[in-house]
Amino acid sequence: MIIREAKFITSSQTVAQCPKGDLPEYAFIGRSNVGKSSLINMLVERKNLAKTSSTPGKTRLINHFLIDDSWYLCDLPGYGYAKVSKKQREAFAKMIEQYAIHRTNLVCFFVLIDSRIPPQELDLDFIDWLGDSQLPFVLLYTKCDKVGQKERYQTIEKMKEHLSESWDELPLIIETSAVKGTGRDQVMELIKATNEKLKAND
Repeated sequence: MIIREAKFITSSQTVAQCPKGDLPEYAFIGRSNVGKSSLINMLVERKNLAKTSSTPGKTRLINHFLIDDSWYLCDLPGYGYAKVSKKQREAFAKMIEQYAIHRTNLVCFFVLIDSRIPPQELDLDFIDWLGDSQLPFVLLYTKCDKVGQKERYQTIEKMKEHLSESWDELPLIIETSAVKGTGRDQVMELIKATNEKLKAND
């Protein structure tokens, strides 16, 4: 998919403040410091569309970007950042829950997982919650250029083992690298195909 235009629309504190839900929307979420902003910039081929920071937990709001006037990319706050207060973490969790349930044009979550570390409890809990809530999602393993193929394979297999305990069908898993552009074609073609299918069903 060739991106002709990608522009920031708004940052929202609540779901009610989000843009009108008249276009397909894809939400990106993951633990703090998973490389979300870098990955978003790689996918849309823009250097500074999503603001990157060396400080984890930078994203505190629901950020919407309009892509080619045809779909929304939503950058959600990272979960699990230890240096924010418990009250703030709970507020983030509530905001994400409300967004997931009430954002009617939401098509899919892209859940970012750090390929360098074993599955974390926070990730597993969130994935299980998505499944229980019957919300569609894809797993994106980030920073794959920073870990060897064998170690990466073992990490992903551990995730599959966990999911297999309670899932009949495993979610799609895509390996990515913001540095090398790995996984871009897969992610963007998935979005393109989904948008075309939604349009055909209108």
